[in-house]
Amino acid sequence: MRWILVALIGGISLAACTSDPGFTGVSGVREITAQESAQCKYISDISMNPGVYGQLATQGLKYARNKVMAEARVAGANAIVFDQATPGADVYQLHAVAYHCGP
Repeated sequence: MRWILVALIGGISLAACTSDPGFTGVSGVREITAQESAQCKYISDISMNPGVYGQLATQGLKYARNKVMAEARVAGANAIVFDQATPGADVYQLHAVAYHCGP
């Protein structure tokens, strides 16, 4: 009986996480280049720390990028330009500029 309770609590916890845009991704916001943003309306600068490093750095960066995109969507943006990072270097702060492109 105890293992059923543990499984139930684990399932509920997992279900709660799957609605988090950091894990599920964000629709309605696309990544563009700085050149493509020239015809777009500036919305906001958004920054976030990935929060995990080392062996989890890749997952932490993906999560942070998704959270930044979700914040951009809430602000009214439909496009985002992330600062370029040096390949292979650790990222301690993620910065992006959110835009609204098109009608």
